[in-house]
Amino acid sequence: MSVMPDHWIRNMSAASGMIEPFEEKLQRQGVISYGLSSYGYDARLADEFKVFTNIESAIVDPKNFSDASFVNRKTDVCVIPPNSFVLARTVEYFKIPRDILVICLGKSTYARCGLIVNVTPLEPEWEGHVTLEISNTTPLPAKVYANEGVCQFLFLKADSLCETSYADRGGKYMGQTGVTLPRMEADYKDKKAG
Repeated sequence: MSVMPDHWIRNMSAASGMIEPFEEKLQRQGVISYGLSSYGYDARLADEFKVFTNIESAIVDPKNFSDASFVNRKTDVCVIPPNSFVLARTVEYFKIPRDILVICLGKSTYARCGLIVNVTPLEPEWEGHVTLEISNTTPLPAKVYANEGVCQFLFLKADSLCETSYADRGGKYMGQTGVTLPRMEADYKDKKAG
């Protein structure tokens, strides 16, 4: 596998809409940087947040996820409570080519503040807004900023095509928009059919 460079990311975004909207160069003036970098793309944080809370004494259960686990916020600055986390999403919509696997790393500016960005790999032929989990590992409240950089995506090109892509198997997070909550496969298929 090879890590793909800036010119490849630019060309793929222009030719097939791999990243939309696409920022041609790294934007840095007065913001946490975002846009095209040497071997990756720094994505922006959208202004939609699901802040986890224990107001309703809910239990976080990935098999039976309850809306009582969080409060919704639409804001330019989100405060993450101490030792807690938020779900958010990228501004950018991604369409991953069949021969590419994408991994995500948090930006160092946030990492140095004790904030960790977690994303599972973007699989071949997956598309959508990327739902991000941002953990505040500190005992203090922490801010994150919408429409500024939050994480970097690295594009790894495979030596050969996979037999089955995410699209081929009808993955449950395909085409997601907005902040997407945990889904069970059976629930997803029921909602899709109904």
